[in-house]
Amino acid sequence: MSEAPVLDKLIKNVRVVRPHQQSVEPFDVGIKDGKFAQIAPNISPNQAKDVIDAQNLLGFPGVVDAHMHIGIYKPLNQDAVTESKAAAMGGVTTSLNYIRTGQYYLNKGGPYKGFFPEVLALSEGNFFVDYSYHIAPISSSHIDEIPMLFNEYGIASFKIFMFYGGYGLHGLSDQQNLFLMINKEERYDFAHFEFIMRGLTQLREAHPEAKDYLSLSLHCEIAEILSAYTKMVEKDSNLTGLKAYSAARPPHSEGLAICIASYLAHETNCLNINLLHLSSRKAVEAALMMQTVFPHINFRREVTIGHLVLDVNTPAASRAKVNPPIRPREDVEYLWQALLNHQIDWIVSDHACCAAEKKVSAKYPNNIWLAKAGFGGTEYLLSGVFTEGSKRGMSYNHMAELLCWNPAQRFGLLEKGDIAVGYDADLVLLDPNETFVVHATESESQQGYTPFEGVELTGRVKSTFLRGNLIYDQGQVIGSPSGRYLKRPYGQIQKATEE
Repeated sequence: MSEAPVLDKLIKNVRVVRPHQQSVEPFDVGIKDGKFAQIAPNISPNQAKDVIDAQNLLGFPGVVDAHMHIGIYKPLNQDAVTESKAAAMGGVTTSLNYIRTGQYYLNKGGPYKGFFPEVLALSEGNFFVDYSYHIAPISSSHIDEIPMLFNEYGIASFKIFMFYGGYGLHGLSDQQNLFLMINKEERYDFAHFEFIMRGLTQLREAHPEAKDYLSLSLHCEIAEILSAYTKMVEKDSNLTGLKAYSAARPPHSEGLAICIASYLAHETNCLNINLLHLSSRKAVEAALMMQTVFPHINFRREVTIGHLVLDVNTPAASRAKVNPPIRPREDVEYLWQALLNHQIDWIVSDHACCAAEKKVSAKYPNNIWLAKAGFGGTEYLLSGVFTEGSKRGMSYNHMAELLCWNPAQRFGLLEKGDIAVGYDADLVLLDPNETFVVHATESESQQGYTPFEGVELTGRVKSTFLRGNLIYDQGQVIGSPSGRYLKRPYGQIQKATEE
C-alpha cells in the first residue's frame, strides 16, 4: 500500500536559479502549505497530490518589484486588479507600491490614520500578487505617525520626493502646497526632509529588532535646478521631445540631490538609505562617492528597466516621459556597467499606469511639456533584464539577486526572494530561448500602450506561481485575486548566506 502524498504540488525538471550561487542546477521542487518544502533531484511523483513537468525551463524566484505605483492615475481598486495582472504575467509575485497624500492617488490630504486604512480597504481582494506599501510623510504631522504606521500596519519603508517642494510632478509649478494638500505655512523642503530622517532614526532606536529593515527612499532631484533649466530649455527650439526633457532635468541635479540627502542622513544618523531610479552616470558616480564619504551609512542603489532599455531616441517619444528622465545611450550603458560591477543593488519597473490621453496632447502631440510623467513596465521587468543582461554576460544568479533577493532583504520580506526550503513558494518558469516582440495589446495592463512597443526580448515568462498557486500560465492570468497584504518585517527566515 503506497504512502499518502506529503506534498501539495511537485514541479519536476526545473533548472533552479538561486541568488548567491555560481550555477543553475536541475532539481524537482516540492511545495507544501504555500512554502517550498523539498528541493532535490528525482523526487517521486507519488509524494505529491499534483505533479507538473517544467520541461527544463529556468526557474527564478518570484520577482520582487520594489518600486511600483498603484492608483496614481486611475482609481486604486481598479488599478490594483489590472496592474497586478500585468505583474503576474511578468513573473512578479510581490509588488511594493509608493503612495502619498495629496493630488493623485486618493486625492486627499490629512493624517495617515484615516488615509491608509482606506488604501488597504481598496487594495483588499484586488491584487493578483502579494503587496505592501512605502509611504511618503508629506506634512509635518505625518512624521509623528511613523511609529503608528510601523506598529499597526508593518510599514517599514518611507519616501522623500526631493523635487516636490518647488517643482511640479510634470513640469514647472508654483502651486505645490495645493498639489501636496498641505497648509500654506508648511514647507516641503530640506528641513522637512531632515525631520523625516530624525523621525525614522527614533523608530530604529525604538525597534532594534527591525533596524535592518527600516529604511528611507529618496527621489533625488533638486527643484531649483529643474526650474532654472526647464525655463532655458523651453526657449531652445533646437531641443525637443525626450532630449529636451532630459536637458531640463539635468543629471547634475540628481548628483547634487544625492550629496545633500547623504549629508542629511549622516547628520541625523539615518543609516538605511535607498537612492531610487538612478538614471545617469553623474547620479551613480555621486552615489558611489557618498558611500565612500559616509561608509557607516547603509546605502542601496536602484535602477529601473526603463532607464536600462530606453534612451532619448526611442520612438515612443513623449510616451516615455518619466521622472527622472530617460537619458542618452551613454548613460544607459554606464548603468549596465555599474550593474555588472555590482554597484547597483536592485532593478525595478517604477510601474505607473498612465493612459495614452494623458501622455499625448491631441492638439500638440509633440509637446513633451504637456505629457504626464510615468509609464507601466512591470510585465517586462524580468524579460527585459534577462535579454539585456544576457547580452552583456550577466549571470542568471546575479539577475536573481537584483530582481528577487536584494529587494526582499532590504524591505523585510524575509520569506521572499529565494528558492529554498521554508520560503514562500513564489516561482517563475521562464523559457530562455523564446524571443518575442513587445506589443501593448498583449499586456494585461489597462494602459493601452507601452514605450517598449516593438522591442524584441528573449526570455519569456511561461508560468508564475504565488505561494504554490498557479496565477499565470501560457499567456493567461488564472483565477481570482489572491494576493495578500504583507506587514513587514514579513517572516522569520534567516538569510540564506547565514544558513
